[in-house]
Amino acid sequence: MTPADQPTLREAIARHGLDARKSLGQHFLLDPSVCARIAALAGDLTGRHVLEVGPGPGGLTRALLATPAAQVVAIELDRRAVALLAELAAAHTGRLAVIEGDALKADATALVPAPRRIIANLPYNVASPLLVGWLRQAAAIEGMTLMFQQEVAERICAAPGTGPYGRLAVLAQWRCRCDLLLRLPPGAFTPPPKVWSAVVGFTPHAEDPGPALFKAMERCTAAAFGQRRKMLRGALKSLGDAEGLLAAAGIDGSRRAETLTVAEFDRLAREVLARDA
Repeated sequence: MTPADQPTLREAIARHGLDARKSLGQHFLLDPSVCARIAALAGDLTGRHVLEVGPGPGGLTRALLATPAAQVVAIELDRRAVALLAELAAAHTGRLAVIEGDALKADATALVPAPRRIIANLPYNVASPLLVGWLRQAAAIEGMTLMFQQEVAERICAAPGTGPYGRLAVLAQWRCRCDLLLRLPPGAFTPPPKVWSAVVGFTPHAEDPGPALFKAMERCTAAAFGQRRKMLRGALKSLGDAEGLLAAAGIDGSRRAETLTVAEFDRLAREVLARDA
């Protein structure tokens, strides 16, 4: 089969009986124009190796294969979708690799060589833990273009002092420039979710903090936002000597987590790392 001979997306779905399953957080993106727009938002993919997670029936996969990307590697948990995607791979010899598996247990850097990008309409139920895992590896990723529930996208891009600002915003903005690129209504998906969705672009910062500092940042943000109504001197007690840490970082202990900038959290994490070294 050649790309010109492949069935339409809806024909392929009907053939494989691929109905979206709530248990897998599936909401399929079938409109070719929307899929092409998301692929375009990722920028020039010439020579890039793309990892796609949760491709489902392959609407976005087809759009990615229409770009100059060197290769697309799709990891999918749903066995029904894997069979459908295998047919798509046969029509694009050497350019599409399909892996059946759990993306939460996969190493993105091992699955695709550099220069690598991650582009995906993420399953809603695992989107946040997937993102945090990739942020740990951000130094090895050229960029990410990811679809979330709009509420999650707004949390990622939130500014200090706003309601959505929290742990996810700090971790994401500490490691990447985060841009909300596109909002999509429920009707763009099959079946329609109850909420809007949004695409966020992630461009990793040049400085790599390394795994030890990343772990320290995770501890700081978990403690600070785990009890966000408390003043920091109380919220950070689980880290030990909260007053000393805050003083060393130059942060007033009477402040609350949502008022701290990403740079201030960076200072705090570095103090935790230095103390525990």
